[in-house]
Amino acid sequence: MVGVTITKHENGSTGEYHAHVADSDHIGRLTWTERGGVRYAEHTLVPPPIGGRGVAMRLVEAMVADARENDFRIAPVCSYVVTAFRRHPDWADVQA
Repeated sequence: MVGVTITKHENGSTGEYHAHVADSDHIGRLTWTERGGVRYAEHTLVPPPIGGRGVAMRLVEAMVADARENDFRIAPVCSYVVTAFRRHPDWADVQA
């Protein structure tokens, strides 16, 4: 897999993680809103040209790492994030 860089963008109680793929101008996104110290992972969006490369999982992994580092909980709403949490019981410590 080519390099993927994840960046975080926050605007008050909303934000996104962006996945920048080295060989593409397309950006994958995981969007969230925060209520009561819980970040609701609402949408994971990966354009078809960068799909099938594990980009969505990298976005969720970035959010989990951020939650552990910055002491917040994640409520999976997006079906992809719900499935990722089911497959990773080791993430239970950050799940709301």
